Amino acid sequence: MSDLTLDTPLTAVVGDRTAKVLADSLKLRTVGDLLHHYPRRYAERGQLTSLDDLEVDEHVTVLARIEKVTLIPFKGRKGDRLEVVVTDGRGRLSLVFFNQGWRQKDLRPGAQGLFAGKVGQFNRTRQLVSPDYQLMDEEADTSAAEEFAGRLIPVYPASAKVQTWTVALCVRTVLDSLAKDEWKGVGEPLPAELRDKHELIPLPEALELIHRPRSHADRERAQSRLRWDEAFVLQVALAQRRAADSALPAVPRPERAGGLLEAFDARLPFTLTEGQRNVSAEIFADLATSHPMHRLLQGEVGSGKTLVALRAMLTVVDAGGQAVLLAPTEVLAQQHHRSIVEMMGDLAEGGMLGGAEAATKVVLLTGSMGTPARRQTLLDMACGDAGIAIGTHALIEDKVQFQDLGLVVVDEQHRFGVEQRDALRAKGEQPPHLLVMTATPIPRTVAMTVFGDLETSVLDQLPAGRSPISTHVVPALEKPNFLARAWERVREEVGKGHQAYVVCPRIGDEDQGDPKKKRRAMPDDPEDLGAGSDDRRPPLAVVETAEMLAEGPLAGLRIEILHGRLQPDAKDDVMRRFAAGRIDVLVATTVIEVGVNVPNSTAMVIMDADRFGVSQLHQLRGRVGRGSAPGLCLLVSDMPGASPARARLDAVAGTLDGFELSRIDLEQRREGDVLGQAQSGVKSSLKVLSVLEDEEVITTARAEAAALVAVDPRLEDHPDLRAALAGLLDEDRAEYLEKG
Repeated sequence: MSDLTLDTPLTAVVGDRTAKVLADSLKLRTVGDLLHHYPRRYAERGQLTSLDDLEVDEHVTVLARIEKVTLIPFKGRKGDRLEVVVTDGRGRLSLVFFNQGWRQKDLRPGAQGLFAGKVGQFNRTRQLVSPDYQLMDEEADTSAAEEFAGRLIPVYPASAKVQTWTVALCVRTVLDSLAKDEWKGVGEPLPAELRDKHELIPLPEALELIHRPRSHADRERAQSRLRWDEAFVLQVALAQRRAADSALPAVPRPERAGGLLEAFDARLPFTLTEGQRNVSAEIFADLATSHPMHRLLQGEVGSGKTLVALRAMLTVVDAGGQAVLLAPTEVLAQQHHRSIVEMMGDLAEGGMLGGAEAATKVVLLTGSMGTPARRQTLLDMACGDAGIAIGTHALIEDKVQFQDLGLVVVDEQHRFGVEQRDALRAKGEQPPHLLVMTATPIPRTVAMTVFGDLETSVLDQLPAGRSPISTHVVPALEKPNFLARAWERVREEVGKGHQAYVVCPRIGDEDQGDPKKKRRAMPDDPEDLGAGSDDRRPPLAVVETAEMLAEGPLAGLRIEILHGRLQPDAKDDVMRRFAAGRIDVLVATTVIEVGVNVPNSTAMVIMDADRFGVSQLHQLRGRVGRGSAPGLCLLVSDMPGASPARARLDAVAGTLDGFELSRIDLEQRREGDVLGQAQSGVKSSLKVLSVLEDEEVITTARAEAAALVAVDPRLEDHPDLRAALAGLLDEDRAEYLEKG
């Protein structure tokens, strides 16, 4: 077929039926989609797949040799069962075919092949029932022998309806057609001088070698080139975004002597850390420019990000503007409002009796507020009396207006959709400055790839007075006495006048009323982690755990519960009483994960800790040790000592370095999840690039992309790069990058 391009629909190459299955099962619709569906791994003739690691219910493709074939007639009825035992030299796997005795002609002892199917188990023996297969010995399928002789065998990500060799056959058809046409339909996104400088092979050669490598060296050369494509095209997109941002107009908000910030700093009962001073200086410099700030502020739990953000907000108020802080939950919005008002004192009482001379109003807006309070808050924001507004997504509603919005601070960016952030930024007459805060430390290369359009500031110092936190794993099943000791430790902390958290993965109020209507946790209940997700017992719940503790090991202590389905007034009341020391033990969900600051809390027990992510455990742990007394975090788990889940918990217990823990977390979740989350939920564009392992490539590609965009911002001299960018930035991704 001539005139084949990467945009050609697969129907034109492999036929309607195969193209439909590829589209439905693997989302492969064009020639480009298929060629960028790279092999998951490579098998080698003579190098058999390990059969010891197969898991029941897993769809697998194995390379194995037939050891034994037996045809067994059914007793007392027609039909037979063909049993084929295959081996990799260590383990064995049974293949079972019903009423297909004729397959004995193909399936002979000594033959080697690829076998694909779903792993089942019968009489404690793992088996594949009626698997698909492709034999590779020379006496069997000659086309297969020709394809695989002396080569690495590509094993593709497949599905129950599309086997790896079907993908391989389609790829071969496409590659042969492109080669006949001298690859005219494949552009070259990387400029020639860049390829020469970094010793990268041309794209057609890379696509040929990734799918049909003759050796591991071929595969490595192909992957090296394709890794660069992914890094460079993404960094060009981000470089264009940075260039476009710097060209937008914004109202400069320079520091002003004798204003709110100066008065606030003079009242601080402590000295700012060097990190807080340095990061504030970076932010103040950005705010003073005539284009919008786009900055990511990240740092360790308790490193003082909120204080840095508040100083930025006060600077904007001093310059005549307004600032908003967008929080993901009502509990966190209320906590931010309470702590900021407390820190500012009479500086937060603008227009009120007893307010300081330079004071402004600090208002709170949430969805559950009563009508009179809500109306007053909206008025304060619209007329400019409220210099600082703090709230949830309620801030985004159409009726919310500002007199002069100068700064948007987004706390925990990943919890907000693109449209929500964009709607808030659109409330300024000119684009407001943007400060994104995250309490989850992000490795440098991940930040460069995911938030590459943002300048990054890192707070890596803890303020003076913060205490160390010791963390221990409590193996509840193996050593029940350890769990009993955990509750004794909670009692000891309370006995010293301190307070404690107990965190559970589920709320547990599902079965109030009719037990037959027991509600399973819905996927969009973020507090109901893992409910009903596997064959283990249901996750422990707040309601039941609080009752168990009150009647058992913590009897006599003042115990309350907190979770997201409580009424807002009830949540606020619980948090106020806990902060005031009138509650000894707060049994809660992850609603306390970020922003909650009660310095008197010294102990935390996390139940079913293995059901939480590594970074989430680190966040939760950061709620204790916030005062002068040392913190204690106990991770309770039923998982056995040798399990991966326990290894994760041991990692959390072994370090307080959030950046190290975030690397562990990402290695387990893989960056596809991270990029998918960051890029509006669409599938990750990264297939061979690892944002954790390919730091040098990403760093170099970022510099090369910035240099190219500076000279040719619209890529007019690089049409193939422009086309590759259009392929990366489909409509959803383009909108994501446009809005930020």
